[in-house]
Amino acid sequence: MNMTRRIWIQIIIFTVVSFVALTIMAFGYVKLPTMLFGIGRYTVTVELPEAGGLYPRSNVSYRGTEVGQVKSVRLTDTGVEAVMELDSDIDIPSDLNVEVHSTSAVGEQFIALLPRNATSPPLKNGDVIARDRSTVPPDINELLNATNRGLEAIPRDNVKTVVDEAYVALGGLGPELARVLKGGSNLAIDARANLDDLVNLTDNAAPILETQSDTSDEIGAWAANLAEVTTQLKTNDAAVQGILQRTAPAADELRQLFDRLRPTLPLVLANLVTAGDVALAYQPNLEHLLVLFPTGTADMQGILLANRNTKQDYQGAFLSFNLNLNIPPACNTGFLPAAQQRSTSETDYPPPPDGDVYCRVPQDSTLNVRGARNIPCATKPGKRAPTAAICESDEYYIPLNDGYNWKGDPNATLSGEPVPARLNELDSAAPAPPGYSPIPIAAAEYNPATGEYVGPDGKTYTQRNLAQGAIADRTWQDMLIPPGQ
Repeated sequence: MNMTRRIWIQIIIFTVVSFVALTIMAFGYVKLPTMLFGIGRYTVTVELPEAGGLYPRSNVSYRGTEVGQVKSVRLTDTGVEAVMELDSDIDIPSDLNVEVHSTSAVGEQFIALLPRNATSPPLKNGDVIARDRSTVPPDINELLNATNRGLEAIPRDNVKTVVDEAYVALGGLGPELARVLKGGSNLAIDARANLDDLVNLTDNAAPILETQSDTSDEIGAWAANLAEVTTQLKTNDAAVQGILQRTAPAADELRQLFDRLRPTLPLVLANLVTAGDVALAYQPNLEHLLVLFPTGTADMQGILLANRNTKQDYQGAFLSFNLNLNIPPACNTGFLPAAQQRSTSETDYPPPPDGDVYCRVPQDSTLNVRGARNIPCATKPGKRAPTAAICESDEYYIPLNDGYNWKGDPNATLSGEPVPARLNELDSAAPAPPGYSPIPIAAAEYNPATGEYVGPDGKTYTQRNLAQGAIADRTWQDMLIPPGQ
């Protein structure tokens, strides 16, 4: 038989198409490499109490998706083992439960893999799922027998009554039942569409429930406190009603008050802010003042009540009027010379001299010990200076002289400065003379740890009830009462 070139071309094309179709069927549909050589799959064995209707090639599902099939089902001494072939492309957590389900009451059986968490390592080839993590459905024959026995328990004479009562109960409710069934169907469809979110919600609900369980005591206490509050509200219902009835008038009065204060209240609040900043800056000074206040109060009580509980008939104050004249002598350094001082009989008010006028002697001098040169710096504890500029800077106070110039100009210095003047740039920026160092101040700060402080008389006192660890339930009235009273 002599075939033409056209016939040969048609035979070749038909052969190629047939080969491609068979290849696609073998690899894509039949999955011949997987079936013959297990390529792309791995096997996992699950132990079951019984077969439960499983058979080879039964489907295996994970989160509602088919991930493999049952390769074989074999008997063992303790039950049944089902060998599953699973897709290698899908990672399935190894911490899971295995359940055998049926597609319907009398349908095909399949295996459902239900993970306990999503953090456990994935299953691998050769893993075995223990029997305590697997369940099978009840035997359909036993279920039908139980149903038959339940139906036989119903008296035949009362079946008609049951049907009649069911008709009375459901008669005319066809549209409502149809809506219920339709709503249930739509709910199931939506649940299917959002299956991943529902599964995620189910998997992650355990931590939330565990937190509720762990905080059950706190929740119980909160409920008990809430019950106590509601009980108090119920008991004091009349008072609560009175508050609610009087709240509106009180709010109206408060609004009128704010309306009247509106022109001046912002200015007062702004001034209070300034006063608050000053109080915050001088907080250590205020604390020191409060510490000295009880001692000063006790001294005043000792002066005014000196003859209390005595046989003296008159009331008076015991004071010492010793005249300590010129002990210590007055400080003249840092003030205007005598020739420039005004007479006390003059009544005009000329401008003050240009400069800071204060006693400019060493800080440990016995002259004018409470002068401006020993004012504590509020922002730098331990430092004392006569002006805020020196306090805020890194400079330290330098006196004019020792203060004992009993003749000549009391302000005489190496620079020959005749009268007090403001610190110029040269004075404030110039370094200290060679060998000069700040003279330690002969004063002691209040020690909050021990309660020790220096009083106005130069003596050291101890106030134990102000130290750390003292009794905390004392009031400000206790500071006004002498000890032991």
